[in-house]
Amino acid sequence: MKRLVVFFLLISSTAFAEDTLSVNDTVAPHSIRKAILFSAVVPGAGQIYNHLAMPKGQKKAFWKVPLIYAALGTSTFFLVRNEQQQKYFKQEYKKRQFLTYLPDDPFVTNFNTDLAVYDDAGILTLYNQYLTWRDLSILAVGAAYLFQLADAGVEAHFVSFDVSEDLSFTVDPVIMNSRTPGLSLCLNFH
Repeated sequence: MKRLVVFFLLISSTAFAEDTLSVNDTVAPHSIRKAILFSAVVPGAGQIYNHLAMPKGQKKAFWKVPLIYAALGTSTFFLVRNEQQQKYFKQEYKKRQFLTYLPDDPFVTNFNTDLAVYDDAGILTLYNQYLTWRDLSILAVGAAYLFQLADAGVEAHFVSFDVSEDLSFTVDPVIMNSRTPGLSLCLNFH
């Protein structure tokens, strides 16, 4: 009976053991440069590359791609919108400077009725405001692009990161010299 139990224990331990790499098995290293390069060419491609290289059970990176495109799309939308508005107000200000007309003149056809409440200084203020917002939108597009590059690089570092149970960190209370309370810090790397 003992031999039968030992036999089943040996069979079960080898049947359910995790696969380990032998000396002849090689795993292609995950390239951080490639992940950053992919993200530089096509935003989000580095995250997909990292996702495909991650072993089973680890956090996946593909869910970040819609967020990347949302950030880039939103900031690009505001960039285009603010660029159009600042050009519009610039043209309106130039019209007002080169055409001398009165807002109440019924014969003037080039006058925009939406902007009739603003004087020249108000149009110039609106132009400067949209110019500033356009510049901030350029910074937002650049920040979203650089952030996704950095994310691809950082995620590539963590593709082969060991998160097993063998790594542990414990803090326990301890009494030193038979009367002094303290803390014991124990790091285990197996």
